[in-house]
Order: sequence, then structure tokens, then C-alpha cells
Amino acid sequence: MTAPLIVLVGPMGVGKSTVGALLAERLRRAYRDTDEAVAAAEGRSVADIFVEEGEEHFRALEKDAVATALAEHEGVLALGGGAVLDAGTRRLLAAHTAVVHLSMGVEEAVGRAGLTRARPLLAGDPRERWRELALARAPLYAEVARVVVATDGRTPEEVADAVLDALELSR
Repeated sequence: MTAPLIVLVGPMGVGKSTVGALLAERLRRAYRDTDEAVAAAEGRSVADIFVEEGEEHFRALEKDAVATALAEHEGVLALGGGAVLDAGTRRLLAAHTAVVHLSMGVEEAVGRAGLTRARPLLAGDPRERWRELALARAPLYAEVARVVVATDGRTPEEVADAVLDALELSR
């Protein structure tokens, strides 16, 4: 059975894409980001899909992209922050032993450049919206993850090291 070597989950802005690319490079594996896959397939950004079609439409596209990646991709896979909202996706993730929840506190999240980009779900007060989303999704990340790696105060390289150590993978 084909399966990703590592699957990264966690809230937006936590560094899944950056850390995922680093892990893939270190492990000499391919890297895939489901948000990027959706955007490429649709020919427009995730933000544009949200604005033009709505969250429900995006979530359906995301669900398909995650299922495809979990079935086909053998490298490092980063999921969008809300991918765990779908019960079917959570069931698929249950079959994978290397699901890593990258966690981060709200103060760190607000200080990161990732929250200054166009993020439709953070409209209004980004700090409060991020906190609400992170709290609501925390049990879902816990449900699917085998390992939690905190990213607060760490460089992407340090987070990648911590992921490899937690999964006991050689560098």
C-alpha cells in the first residue's frame, strides 16, 4: 500500500508547508501540500476559491485532494489547517502511523508572517479568529496525530529535527 512517510496537520500559520518541504528534502522524498494541490487544480488561490465559491465548496475539493494524496503520495504531505474537519478524512488518517500535529500558541501565530497573508477564515480580528479556530480544531488534531511537536520559539530546521526525532527517523 502506498502511503505518505509523514503527514503534517495543524493550524494555519504553524509552518506545515515550510517544515514539510524541509523534511522532504532531508529524507530525499517528494513533498505535497493539499492546499497547493487544490489551488493548482482549480487554477486559482485558496483565498479566491473561498471568496468565489465559499468554504463548503473548498472543503469538498480539499477532501478529494487529501484522499488522493493519502492514497498516492509516498513522501511528506502537509494538510490544510481545516482538513481534519471532515470525518472521512479523519478516518483515512487513522490508518497512518506518522501523522504529526505541529502546534503553536496564539502569540507566536500572530507574530508569524503567515497570518498576514490573505486568509479568508481570519477576517475581522485575526488573533481572535485564529484562537477560536485552533481551540475548535485541537481535539480533531489530537484524534488523528500520533505525535505532537510544538513549533513555538523554534526555527523550521529545529522543528524538522524534532519531527524526525519524534518519529525516530534517521536524518
